[in-house]
Amino acid sequence: MTSIHQIARRTVLAASAALVATAATTSVFASPLADTWPTKAVRIVVGFPGGSSPDLTARTFSEPLSKILGQPVIVENKVGAGGNIGAAEVARATDNHTIGLMINGNMTIAKILNPATAYDPLKDLAPLTLIGVSPLVLTAPLEQPGVAKDADAKTFFAAAKQAGDKWSYGTPGVGTIGHLGTELLKTRSGIAPVHVPYSGYPQVATAMMGGQLQMALLPPALAMAQAQAGKLRLIGVTSSGRSALAPDVPSLAEAGVTNFDLQIWNAFAAPYAMPEAIRTKLAGILVEIARMPEVRQKLFQQGWQTVGTSPEGLANRVKKDTEELSKLIKEQKISNQ
Repeated sequence: MTSIHQIARRTVLAASAALVATAATTSVFASPLADTWPTKAVRIVVGFPGGSSPDLTARTFSEPLSKILGQPVIVENKVGAGGNIGAAEVARATDNHTIGLMINGNMTIAKILNPATAYDPLKDLAPLTLIGVSPLVLTAPLEQPGVAKDADAKTFFAAAKQAGDKWSYGTPGVGTIGHLGTELLKTRSGIAPVHVPYSGYPQVATAMMGGQLQMALLPPALAMAQAQAGKLRLIGVTSSGRSALAPDVPSLAEAGVTNFDLQIWNAFAAPYAMPEAIRTKLAGILVEIARMPEVRQKLFQQGWQTVGTSPEGLANRVKKDTEELSKLIKEQKISNQ
């Protein structure tokens, strides 16, 4: 098995070689600043509660990152506004030892959805690496008025159409993919549930089990766990076909929902003000951690298909999703209210 120290050494050599090839006159990674960093504990800020999917991912990385860096790595939960409070904390950090684990919306359309957002994702955050991607799972209470326990997806959608705005759906906040994705699902399926934001996906699941919500798009790991415990029902995944993360769950396309393909993702980002030399070093280490078999296994169990891109790869994904989600916000007249 590859040791942490071997990974650290290989990361340094690989990053240095890549930079020599692309920058003959200077070596960003081999700068004195990068060589001596970190000088204290590194902080990973997560904008969602403990036990949420982003929190679990951050904690999966914190231990190996700490071993490689030789400094403590502390996960801090700064909860609220669909993760944007945590993202703003990262954006304004100036200690060169703060990064964030974020979801799609925090790095793409936060400012577009709400001009009052305290940071600009494209100007104040520096992409490090895209960690994982996943579809969501449309989930509903096990017992629901007007819907039999053994009802299939088509029957569920028929009941939802009949209920109109008497049904509610939950998300971890305005502007999250759970929110935008359900609004898109409404246009594709003809249903009309009302949006109710919560602080995180676990809280959404609890509200469904308590009968306060009639449906929600949940991450696969959370949805599967609650379904296996006999507490929630699985309607379908939001990918165009069945997903390896939930192979026994039909796609929504099988229920007749056409032109609907939705992914969530999580990624590490740094303050744009963090020196490039440090960002380059950190990004290389995070990618190497993402490639570790034990980390990939944990991420899969958490409901993620591991990616581990370069900063440029994440920047391209941010650009693409910002354009697509901005169009959806405009078309559906979605606001931060």
